[in-house]
Amino acid sequence: MTEEKYELLSKIDYPADLRKLDINQLPQLCDELRQDIIDEVSVNPGHFASSLGVVEITVALHYVFNTPDDRIVWDVGHQAYGHKILTGRRRQFCTNRMLHGIRPFPSPAESPYDTFPCGHASNSISAALGMAVAAKVEGNGRHVAAVIGDGAMSGGLAFEGLNNVSSTPNNLLIILNDNDMSIDRAVGGMEKYLLNLDTNETYNRLRFKASRWLHSKGYLNDNRRKGLIRLNNALKSVLSHQQNIFEGMNIRYFGPFDGHDVKEVVRVLRQLKDMTGPKLLHLHTIKGKGYKPAEESATVWHAPGKFDPKTGERIVDSSDGRPPKYQDVFGHTLLELAERNPKIVGVTPAMPTGCSMNIMMKAMPDRTFDVGIAEGHAVTFSAGMAKDGLIPFCNIYSSFSQRAYDNIIHDMALPGYHVVLCLDRAGLVGKDGPTHHGAFDMAFLRAVPNLTIASPMDEHELRKMMYTAQLSDKGGFVIRYPRGRGVHADWRCALEELPVGRGRLISPGRHVAVLTIGPIGNDVADVIASMDEKPAHYDMRFLKPIDEQLLREVAENYERIVTVEDGVRNGGLGSAVMEWLNDNGYLKPVTRLGLPDKFVEHGTIEELREIVGLDKESIRKSLLRH
Repeated sequence: MTEEKYELLSKIDYPADLRKLDINQLPQLCDELRQDIIDEVSVNPGHFASSLGVVEITVALHYVFNTPDDRIVWDVGHQAYGHKILTGRRRQFCTNRMLHGIRPFPSPAESPYDTFPCGHASNSISAALGMAVAAKVEGNGRHVAAVIGDGAMSGGLAFEGLNNVSSTPNNLLIILNDNDMSIDRAVGGMEKYLLNLDTNETYNRLRFKASRWLHSKGYLNDNRRKGLIRLNNALKSVLSHQQNIFEGMNIRYFGPFDGHDVKEVVRVLRQLKDMTGPKLLHLHTIKGKGYKPAEESATVWHAPGKFDPKTGERIVDSSDGRPPKYQDVFGHTLLELAERNPKIVGVTPAMPTGCSMNIMMKAMPDRTFDVGIAEGHAVTFSAGMAKDGLIPFCNIYSSFSQRAYDNIIHDMALPGYHVVLCLDRAGLVGKDGPTHHGAFDMAFLRAVPNLTIASPMDEHELRKMMYTAQLSDKGGFVIRYPRGRGVHADWRCALEELPVGRGRLISPGRHVAVLTIGPIGNDVADVIASMDEKPAHYDMRFLKPIDEQLLREVAENYERIVTVEDGVRNGGLGSAVMEWLNDNGYLKPVTRLGLPDKFVEHGTIEELREIVGLDKESIRKSLLRH
């Protein structure tokens, strides 16, 4: 973008520059910032509609608060493109999500304006409360604001944070960016409550004036403040004929206001800035604001890929003749299984479109459940249904399943309930980076009893594993599969039961045995096909129970073993193989290929695989090594 294109934005490198503007210039700045996001994301795809919806809030926050000394905690981070542009990264924003470029989500390692990691939802209130308490203890006068939106208020951690905010002395400001959306339409009781929550405008003005007067007289401090809040809550309930959940928790509530009126937001923030005690500002916004196609279809435009900014036409590669995405194979197969088996139900934590459970949701709305951004609840809810005879297919992105680890152990595995846990986006996911790579699931689940853990090499295997999983009677059944397309255009194969815990020989060979799990086995097969002296290739299929008969065959017939997996080396397939060899008295050299013991940055999957040594050339070199 040329500097001359934006009269005001081109002069702003940091928020200190923004604060030099007259308040009447802010609407124009918002228009320019919004257009810059549209222009940049149209050619360098990323999250789109969420950042458009929060432009005015972003400008107002940096205008009123002395960032970065004052803290802004974003939740979730895909709202923060405008924040990045205004905080020293405008010229580098064209590298967003590219290898070695701007990170996909706010990160303290990238900028002091990024106060806390926020790739996953619902952590802002807890983190910001910690900062607010630290500011109070240190007595440094720092202001702290948490911006929570895109359905993140439905997450359990947000409720835990609210509960603690109400009982811990603090001056935290919570800004609720309420657009009635996460990625899909937001669901749940909290979202319905927010949709219906209303406050009289005249009442708000009177309360602001009263609050300023009481604050000037010192009546809004400590115990006096608590008593006045209770009195305020009682009066408001009488006048408005409704209860307010936030004020019921002694968190002063203001709103709802129009989150796209930047001057009004500035006015309100200035009035709230120095008020003591916890406060919640409720702002109504429109996801995709300012770009008509995104306003009309926020789910599609959450992350639309490349598009023509003038026409709104999305530039989508034709999928004709190409293999489908694994998520779509999952979605169609789940519906196929559910049509045959009335006990099957589907569960997703706010990702019906992303995981393609919307296919079954459309056909069988009474047997599919979007539980909101609540992965732990999704698992325990599924376990409850399994307890009484249903067969839940609970689909969670691999990196998000980390948030449900205790629920998987305590509520699903310990009692041995038959939940089919489908982990989408397993392995490297590319440009979303370290918060979203599905790196750890095999390692952290392998230690848990009563779980079967499987990963398909292709779409046919995925269908067969899903069919097998519904028949299992041995507790939880985990199926992990990657983001992206498979290898078969003719993906509709017969549904057949697989022998649980048994792998298969892909191709025979000599001297070296290569053991793979998951779709990375296709890359290994390509490498082996091009080699003169070919090693043997086994697809393990199951990490747990591991195929001991296959391992014994390998240990007794090959000189060296190579394991390849799209997960962390520590604790995954390679570790399992080495443990078995050691426990059974076999001394064999084992080369483990997998993700390293560090967080992998963002970039294309091809770039990242080369960095971590999982590209085809690196695999070839490992197989040739003697």
